[in-house]
Amino acid sequence: MADGTVRVVRAGRPVPLGAVLSIFRRGGGDPTSRRDDAGWWFGWRTPDGPVTLRLSAPGGVAEEVRAEAWGSGAAWMLEQVPALLGEHDDPAGFEPSLHPLVADEWRRRPGWRVPRSGLVVQNLVASVIEQKVTGKEAFAGSRRLVRRFGEPAPGPGEALRLAVPPTPAGWAAVPSWEWLAAGVDPGRSRTVTAVVRHAGRLEEVVGMPADAARTRLTALPGIGRWTWAEVAQRALGLPDEVSFGDYHVAKDMTWALTGTPQDDDALAALLEPWRGHRYRVQRLLELGGHHRPRRGPRMSTPTHLPTRGR
Repeated sequence: MADGTVRVVRAGRPVPLGAVLSIFRRGGGDPTSRRDDAGWWFGWRTPDGPVTLRLSAPGGVAEEVRAEAWGSGAAWMLEQVPALLGEHDDPAGFEPSLHPLVADEWRRRPGWRVPRSGLVVQNLVASVIEQKVTGKEAFAGSRRLVRRFGEPAPGPGEALRLAVPPTPAGWAAVPSWEWLAAGVDPGRSRTVTAVVRHAGRLEEVVGMPADAARTRLTALPGIGRWTWAEVAQRALGLPDEVSFGDYHVAKDMTWALTGTPQDDDALAALLEPWRGHRYRVQRLLELGGHHRPRRGPRMSTPTHLPTRGR
């Protein structure tokens, strides 16, 4: 393969690469990400253009992480690598000892930090597609749209079948029937169209205080607290933004911490002693696989497609 641009980041702690980066993978068939023996690969769209990024560390956990990037977005992406590894996340004031389960997960992953990609619109569009549907449906729809309207990732990304999401103009040009074929209803497709229309203003929130960033994003119709949290966690690296409004998160977290699945209000009260680090608790429990037992039939996957005769 052609050589890419290389940066070696010497972190201030052993970085558990999989634990840090797995949050950016949108389902097992995500066309924008891949994990293999060579490391973690991503096909992303930066403000400077598409990039293929590879991150690797000896044994998967190391203080030294090698980053290699290809494409017009390579220089921009390599500048973001320390933030992507969580180097700008500060766990000072976090008290894992408030609950033995949280303390145990923190002890297992002392080098885990909240990562920050800096890619607001890319994460916002993906989160909108995931609104109010099962993960299976959301991932399948996103995969179809990125494959059809995105582009092959540069350099070795193309051989790996990595794809880069569409440009804002590309998302805006997706025909209504293609949204429906991907299982995305008109409400969500309209929200995506509104998001990409304001792409420049939305990308600016990376440098803004959390409250101002939240105000700007949630001013758009269709962007509520769940969608905001999904973007805050991945693009902005904010350690306090919990996925309130999620179908599973409150039930799973309260079950893990108390033995009983409860709602968002109960979760908010339970997490109050960790204010400032509430998402940190959420992600540690997720990484530890603490999900309540699933009972009863699974939700069926709707298609949102018109049916003849109805």
